[in-house]
Amino acid sequence: MRENENVLYHYTDYQALDGILRESQLRLNNVLNMNDASELRLFMRGLCEAVEKRFLDLGREETARQVRELFLRELKREFNYSGYAACFSLFRDEASQWERYGNRGRGVCIGFRRDLLERISVGAVSLKTVFYKDEDDINEHELVDVFCDLMGSMDRLDEENPKIREVLNEAWVSSAAFKHPSFAAEREVRLVVSPFGKEYFDVEPQYHVSRERIKKYYPLNLKFMCMREGLVVEDLITEIIIGPESTQSQPILVDYLKDNRMEGLADKVFVSDCPLRRTLDRM
Repeated sequence: MRENENVLYHYTDYQALDGILRESQLRLNNVLNMNDASELRLFMRGLCEAVEKRFLDLGREETARQVRELFLRELKREFNYSGYAACFSLFRDEASQWERYGNRGRGVCIGFRRDLLERISVGAVSLKTVFYKDEDDINEHELVDVFCDLMGSMDRLDEENPKIREVLNEAWVSSAAFKHPSFAAEREVRLVVSPFGKEYFDVEPQYHVSRERIKKYYPLNLKFMCMREGLVVEDLITEIIIGPESTQSQPILVDYLKDNRMEGLADKVFVSDCPLRRTLDRM
């Protein structure tokens, strides 16, 4: 395992690898569909309680009451305002990441340059470091001060007020990058999009249909995002690591890259050194 602050590792499967490389498409999934969806609700409830307590401590019971009612109404609309995200870790070739996100070690890990991801993420798209706190500790989040400064000057709190709507939208985006501290060892960073209330995001949602359910996602066009900054998709990628349990042949993956005109990545393919690997025939 190695940590490099300027490389973010995306653990995934080979279908997603093909989509990212050959189709230049990175899928952002609804946080409510992720295995930690409850964290979104915890963040919004914790934010509400922190702001409410600030006003109660100031003796402003009526404002505190309006804060709670506003957040309760907002939580009922969570699907409309929940963010969409793609997940990365600072850790390279790490066992728990393979198990949880890399198809139990049978998938692949793609290294991305963080500085270039930040450079191409504009408008409604942003790269956010995950905030690891208990629900009771959200009072440390910068949005608590933002909400209190804004709401403290208002007689009536209405979520349709443009100023309140703006910070509520920012809260939903931040909730997509919030996790319980028990996950802190993952050192996660998320590429988050808020397809609500922001201009310059004209990406149409897509739907993935499986035997079990239909999932909604937003496909980011990496080729277009890179072109705006004078880059190509290959510039983003530092390496491709074959999972410790994967049966993928390294020479065939290299041929795949060359035959799809991605020769620049051909010498960036490696096989995992993680001891999760069992004896496999890669030829």
